[in-house]
Amino acid sequence: MNPANNSPDLPSVEKGAKSSLIYDTRFKSHYLLPKYWSTWILVLLLFVVSRLPASVQDTLSNKLGDLMRNSNKKRQHIARTNIELCFPELEAAKKEAILKNCFQHYVRSMLHYGLIWWGSKTQLKKRILIVGEENIERSLANNRAIIFMTAHSMGLEAAVSAITMRLPITGPFNPMKNKLIDWFVAKGRARHGTLIYTRDSGLRPIIKDVRAGCAMFYLPDEDLGKERCIFAPFFGQQKASVPVLGRLSKTCKADILPCISCYDEETRQYQVHVLPAIKDFPQGDDFEDTVLMNQSLESIIRICPSQYLWIMKMFKTRPDGAANLY
Repeated sequence: MNPANNSPDLPSVEKGAKSSLIYDTRFKSHYLLPKYWSTWILVLLLFVVSRLPASVQDTLSNKLGDLMRNSNKKRQHIARTNIELCFPELEAAKKEAILKNCFQHYVRSMLHYGLIWWGSKTQLKKRILIVGEENIERSLANNRAIIFMTAHSMGLEAAVSAITMRLPITGPFNPMKNKLIDWFVAKGRARHGTLIYTRDSGLRPIIKDVRAGCAMFYLPDEDLGKERCIFAPFFGQQKASVPVLGRLSKTCKADILPCISCYDEETRQYQVHVLPAIKDFPQGDDFEDTVLMNQSLESIIRICPSQYLWIMKMFKTRPDGAANLY
């Protein structure tokens, strides 16, 4: 089965959707108000940069990334702490290289929004390749739903774009403070057919879509606090982890395919690595499922460690009595 085609086995992305819960991607006149003018200038600059050769964009990303790292001591400290905690076996020079490249890839991911928002399908397919597409086809051939488990990596939007051009995708949208940036990000995801739900919609309509044949992306690496998390090992540390993936897999009868997108500076392309479905998952126990989930997260992060979002406070929530790591 070719997932790039709209086969009879995959229903329309509109099936099961409730329009009142879908994020509204229509342009609003208030986006033209003066408070958004500075954002429009940034968007214009982004558009101009997106027209530059990829080699020039990479050079610019590296320069601006170094500037960000040197000027934002808070984020530098958070990233360095995370890298030290997760890779104690690495030499100091290697850890510093991951830190430096992390900020460079972060800026690059921002500049590449131009490709995601305005690039044609031909451009996107040329710049974003899927590695392991046979793992997607295997799940489809077995009539299994698919949940792409990924992490907060720099190439996230590239992964979503590549998969969306091959499969109907559903998922939530977490808004930011700037509504105009929200609109551009949501519009960029929706233009290939992704169903984007508002935060207030909950998981019910998304689960309904997955059961109907849509795939979904799920990012379980964010620290959401003690009330919503349990502690499980992650890179040798106790991390507050959301114990939902096992239940989602069971409810949706879905295979969990670990997935991450990595940028190759030599080829100027993203490679979306789709790994085989997690074996023997779910186990039926929240802790055991979360341990397996975190192990899979580690595996995909290690594919391109410098392209993970180390500037997040991954270990913000601590077990009772444990010291603040930041």
